[in-house]
Amino acid sequence: MKTPIFTGAATAIVTPFRDDKIDFDKMAGLIDMQYNGGISAIIVCGTTGENATQPITEHEELVNFCVKKNAGRMKIVAGVGSNDTMTSVRLASSAKASGADGILMVTPYYNKTTQRGLVQHFSTVADRVDIPMILYNVPARTGIGLTADTYKILSKHPNINGIKEASGDFSLFARTRALCGDDLYVWSGNDDNTVPMMAMGALGVISVASNIVPEAVTELCKLCLDKDFDAATKLYFKYAELFERLFIEVNPIPVKTAMNLMGMDVGKLRLPLVDMAPDTLEKLKVSLTNVGLKLK
Repeated sequence: MKTPIFTGAATAIVTPFRDDKIDFDKMAGLIDMQYNGGISAIIVCGTTGENATQPITEHEELVNFCVKKNAGRMKIVAGVGSNDTMTSVRLASSAKASGADGILMVTPYYNKTTQRGLVQHFSTVADRVDIPMILYNVPARTGIGLTADTYKILSKHPNINGIKEASGDFSLFARTRALCGDDLYVWSGNDDNTVPMMAMGALGVISVASNIVPEAVTELCKLCLDKDFDAATKLYFKYAELFERLFIEVNPIPVKTAMNLMGMDVGKLRLPLVDMAPDTLEKLKVSLTNVGLKLK
């Protein structure tokens, strides 16, 4: 049986910028905050980390920094997704060399392939780099999704550890669990799906909200792992509006905005991402204060 890379709450961590360069001092503080909040793993250079606007050299530098700063306290998972298979191979090789505990690979976007192509894409990286891989299914962003039958094929590869399932398709999730069992672990890719997915066997969540409320997301996952779903549901209801409004505009626009509103000073977004519109910004502020978060 495979060993899951992590259980419980993981944070898809933002990348702080200053003068359009990575603010490594700020990144170090964010890593400490996540550890102190009980988080099990951080995902570096994912969608929330604005990886699409990171050159390869910057990507590699950030993963290496996070591994060293973390010093084994949490698991480090590096986003290596690309619509070029060989780029993913390079990023995966670099992540392994840096000492990352795993990699996260999104389905290739724009130059969409077939299900057979997806099998070859993920299998090529898994064959060439001996590091645990989490598949990332988010068809709303990429325009292509993995099917349960494709998951079944990929689950047999020893380096393919699990799925970040962010399709919101519970029928797909249920069929995948039935087909793959513990050959392929599952983590929720959406904060608002954490409780129902963990009730059906997911091991935790790869969270955006935990950038600002790591303790709450950690507790939510702990309650689910303890099978106290009544308490988990009550806690979820407290944060449900915030979870929703962190996606009121395209991620990571709202979460970086929230962090800046809270005084974390994570810097600006890189184009093509832009500041929030005034109306959605006000709604986000209300949701933050409703859960007791203080704004600067």
